[in-house]
Amino acid sequence: MARVAFLGLGVMGFPMARHLAVKGHDVTVYNRTGARAADWVSRHGGRAADTPAAAAKGAEFVMACVGNDDDLRSVCLGQDGAFAGMAPGAILVDHTTVSAAVTRELAEEAGAAGLGFVDAPVSGGQAGAENGVLSVMCGGSPESYARAEPVIAAYARICRRLGDSGAGQMAKMVNQICIAGLVQGLSEGLSFAERAGLDIADLVEVISQGAAGSWQMANRHKTMAKGTYDFGFAVDWMRKDLGICLATADDLGVSLPVTALVDQFYKEVQAMGGNRWDTSSLIARLRKLNG
Repeated sequence: MARVAFLGLGVMGFPMARHLAVKGHDVTVYNRTGARAADWVSRHGGRAADTPAAAAKGAEFVMACVGNDDDLRSVCLGQDGAFAGMAPGAILVDHTTVSAAVTRELAEEAGAAGLGFVDAPVSGGQAGAENGVLSVMCGGSPESYARAEPVIAAYARICRRLGDSGAGQMAKMVNQICIAGLVQGLSEGLSFAERAGLDIADLVEVISQGAAGSWQMANRHKTMAKGTYDFGFAVDWMRKDLGICLATADDLGVSLPVTALVDQFYKEVQAMGGNRWDTSSLIARLRKLNG
């Protein structure tokens, strides 16, 4: 078992840190809103710290799951940042979905301080975090990954190293690109089926067993049919992620026409007040258009 710090106790981080404690790791938590950290400790034990540096002091591994590039820099850098509290040889594992550029920047800073750094964004949503069955895509040195993987296993169904620093974030971009097209396709299919008068449950039972089947279909068709959208990853966060994908595609000279289009559809969902709806809410836009 390891001494672990966990930075960021949002809808993903809170249960991920719980799995670490349940598996017997010695966990110290930090959250920007201190009451959230105090709540975690009251439920799961361990300790809360007032700064990332204090949380990281003495930790062998520091896990971060925050909001965006700037949030990640703020918990890593500066006199109160995690790097300031970590001893040489400790490893920071970043589960935030951020740009590959900030990942490489922070990996270089970590290396200069004698620290390891693994970018390890996750897929599986809140349910995956709560059930400890996330897919984890990693980048970093083979040595840092090999040490971190048994700790990440506390909340992972699968965890793989895909290359050097930044590879994990690149893989997460592929994940989000694929999801965008899948959810739009499912939304169009279900919207068409509704207008055609088909029974959605019977329809999905049949087509989900064929080539059209997907995780999104199996797990979201019922809530989409009901028009309820509070079961997963929020539209605001999806647009943040797709923005990273599109910016990186520009840098690589890669065309992502479907991703760009779906990003604009999510912008329309935001204009409908759906900022915190889950990503399956693309169907709400189609229902509005179709009357």
